[in-house]
Amino acid sequence: MGERDEPGTIGRRVQQLRVARGLTQKQLAEPVYTPAYISTLEAGRVRPSDDALRHLAERLGVEFDELATGRSARQVTEMRLRLTEAQRVLAVGEAESAVEQYTALLAEAVAQELPEEQAAALLGLGECALDTGELVDGRRYFEEAEERLADAPLPARVPALRGRAVAHYLAGELRYAVYLLESTIDELNRGGLHDPDALLLLYASVIGPYMDMGAHARAAQAAEFALALAPQSGDPALVARMHRSVARTLLAEGRLAEADASLAKAAELYRGLQLRTELANCHWMRGYVYAQNGELERAEAEMREALDMLSAARATLYSSQLTVELADVLHRRGRSEEAAELLRDVLGGLSPERGAVHAAAAHRLLGIIAEDARDTDRAEEHYVRALSLLERAGAAGDLADLCRLLGDLLRRTGRVEAALDAYRTGLGHRTAPGTTTLGPAPAQPPV
Repeated sequence: MGERDEPGTIGRRVQQLRVARGLTQKQLAEPVYTPAYISTLEAGRVRPSDDALRHLAERLGVEFDELATGRSARQVTEMRLRLTEAQRVLAVGEAESAVEQYTALLAEAVAQELPEEQAAALLGLGECALDTGELVDGRRYFEEAEERLADAPLPARVPALRGRAVAHYLAGELRYAVYLLESTIDELNRGGLHDPDALLLLYASVIGPYMDMGAHARAAQAAEFALALAPQSGDPALVARMHRSVARTLLAEGRLAEADASLAKAAELYRGLQLRTELANCHWMRGYVYAQNGELERAEAEMREALDMLSAARATLYSSQLTVELADVLHRRGRSEEAAELLRDVLGGLSPERGAVHAAAAHRLLGIIAEDARDTDRAEEHYVRALSLLERAGAAGDLADLCRLLGDLLRRTGRVEAALDAYRTGLGHRTAPGTTTLGPAPAQPPV
C-alpha cells in the first residue's frame, strides 16, 4: 500500500479514532502500552512500530493499513474491482462509458495517492483514446502512466510504452514508433525478462509500422511470434466474469489477498480481450502474405476475419486501415467498383494526423482504378494527394513505387519533364526496406 504516513499524521489519526470511539488513552493502551506512550504517539513525537500499530488497529477496530496510511486495504481492493469493470466495458467496445469510469477512478486514485491505480486508469484512458482516434490525448495519457510507473519493472511499463508507440504510429511517425517497440523488445529479451504477455503486445503492435516501412520480412516474423505467444482461452470473457464474481464474494468475507488475486486474473483476461485488436493485425498480416503470393481468395478470407474482429472491438481507425488493404485484394480479384466504394467510405475517417499512410494507400489505389477507367485527371489527383501524405509520414517503402506510377502517368500524357521529376523523386526515396531504413532486428523471444 506504499510507505506509511509521518508520525504526526498517524498520531492525529489515532487521536481522532480514539475520541470517536469514546476511549481514554489508558483504555487504548492496555494491556501492552502506557497512557504516556499513547499521549506521546498522538502528539507525533514518536514513530510507532508495526507491533504498536497492530495493537492500536485492533483496539480501534480498523485495519493496519488504514491506520498507517489512511487508506484501507478494502478501499483499494474495491477500486481494483472497479478498474476491472472499466476494462470489461472497454473490451466490449463501449469506449465512451469506459472513459467516464476511468476518469472517476483516476480522480479517486489521485486523491488517495495510489500511483499503481493512477497508472491503470491512465492506461485505460489512453486505450479509449486510441479506439476513438484521439491520438494527442492518448499519447499524453500513456506518458503520464509511464511517469507513475517509473520505478516499476519493465514488463509492467510495457502497456504504456506500447500505447505511446501506437499513438505515434497512427499519427504517421513510423520510424519513432518502430524505435520504441524494437528497443523495448530488445530490452526484454536481452535482459531475460521473457514476459509472454508483454512480448505478445509488442510483437503484435510492431507489425503495422513494419508493413508501412516496407520491412515485410520483419512484419511476417513478428506476426508468427505474436500468434505463437497468444494465450489460449476458451472464453476469456466468461472466465474473467467468474473471477470478478469470486472477488466480490471474497471481499465481502474480508479475504482481501484472495480477492486481489482473483481481480488480477480477471484484469489479465480483459487485457487478452483487448488484444483482439492486436491478434486481428496478425490475421491482417497473413492476408497480406497470401495476397503477395497471389492467393487472393485466402487473402480476402483472412482480411475479412480480421475486419470482423476489429469491428467487434469498435477499433474504427484500425478498421479503416484494414479496409484499404481489403480493397486492394478486391481490385486484384476484378471487383474494382466494390473496392472503390470501400475506399471512398473509409477516406472520411483518415487524415494526415490519423492514418496518413493508409489514406495515401487509399488515394493510390483510387488512382490506379481511375487509370483503368481512363480517367487520367482523376488518377493524377489521387497520386499527388498520396505523394504528399507519404512524404509527410516518411513511408519510404511506398514512396518510390508511387513516384513510378505518377511518372508513368505523366509520361503517357506527354509531360516528359514532369515525369522525369517524379522519377527523380522516387529514386531519392529508393532504399532497401528493412535494412538501411531500420537497424538490426530485435532479439528473438524463447518461443
